[in-house]
Amino acid sequence: MKITAGDIMITDFHTLTPQTPVNQAVKLFKQASEKEGRRVEGMTVLDEEGQLVGMLSMYDILLFMRPKHIHIWGMMDDIDLLGIVDTACKKTKTVLVGDIMTPEVITVSPQTHILTILDIMIKKHVRRMPVTEAGKIKGIVYLSDLFYNILDRFAD
Repeated sequence: MKITAGDIMITDFHTLTPQTPVNQAVKLFKQASEKEGRRVEGMTVLDEEGQLVGMLSMYDILLFMRPKHIHIWGMMDDIDLLGIVDTACKKTKTVLVGDIMTPEVITVSPQTHILTILDIMIKKHVRRMPVTEAGKIKGIVYLSDLFYNILDRFAD
């Protein structure tokens, strides 16, 4: 019976560095998705020593792409959107992963029970959670893997 992070974590995952340009990170997301056969929507960010320093998700990238002053401008239909996406995409060449990543990463240990992980994921609205031990990342628990682990119990 798999009941801890160590039991269900994925140990083969994709990483980025804070110095990776965002446009390159987007390409790496696409390559990883093709390799995995599923959409990769987030990656861990590790420093030169392999320490976890952040996470970059599709949400972080899309938040960067969104016009910054939309709250001042009004509604999106009030904005001349022609060319705004292309301009934002060009800006990603000079922006680094470290500039837009989420630096405060919630982690769990390999011994953390899956219901504790589920509770954290729901409360914090996260879909992937790094599993760390002695400051090093050992794996990642994905919400979907957690769901299917619990779902398998219904079949028993």
